[in-house]
Amino acid sequence: MRIPFSSIFITSPFKGLQEHAEKVKECAWAFQQAMECFASAECEIFEEHRQHAIRLEHEADAIKRRIRGHLPKGVMMPVEKFELFRYLREQDKVLDSVQGALNWLSHRGHKGIPKAVEKDFFLLVDAAIEPTEELSKMVTGARLYFKNFSDRQRNKVKEIIANIRKMEHEADQKEYRLIKKIFDHETDPITVFHMIRLAEIIGNIADHAENAGDMMRAMIAR
Repeated sequence: MRIPFSSIFITSPFKGLQEHAEKVKECAWAFQQAMECFASAECEIFEEHRQHAIRLEHEADAIKRRIRGHLPKGVMMPVEKFELFRYLREQDKVLDSVQGALNWLSHRGHKGIPKAVEKDFFLLVDAAIEPTEELSKMVTGARLYFKNFSDRQRNKVKEIIANIRKMEHEADQKEYRLIKKIFDHETDPITVFHMIRLAEIIGNIADHAENAGDMMRAMIAR
């Protein structure tokens, strides 16, 4: 017999995971704004956007440390502690990829994205960010599931996970088309290298969101 989650925790660790997921979503939005600024010749506050994302990442790190440091010892849990940590690690890697993309942009003195691929870059950014917005919904749903182990609630979480997987696949397709277009339209080797690496890092955002979904699926598996 499974023990109701609410009966063995005074404070559910999923509350912290939810807070962390909200920071991931905020950081993804900050990244989107920074990308728009980088692409614009008029915008001169890219570094401000980057620093805002760094602050959000630090806040998320504090939440992560709190989750890891306040799990009770010797208490039965409906999920293994290592599963919880694996999930948190993947959710945190979304932030790492966001920060990695912003740092990569900041290394290049010349601001801007080639016009021939600008639209495709923003299509990729939107596609990569979309699954990160589902993480909070997924954690909220899992938190409810572990309170009563309702099959209906479990199926809702599985639907969100399936949706994240679909979004990641669409992001992969956009990344592939973008890289092909960069090779077709750009001739400067530095620009080609910089743009392709940027596309790969942005694609990693969606990859880690999907991995987090896979970790969650393992946690709610019966």
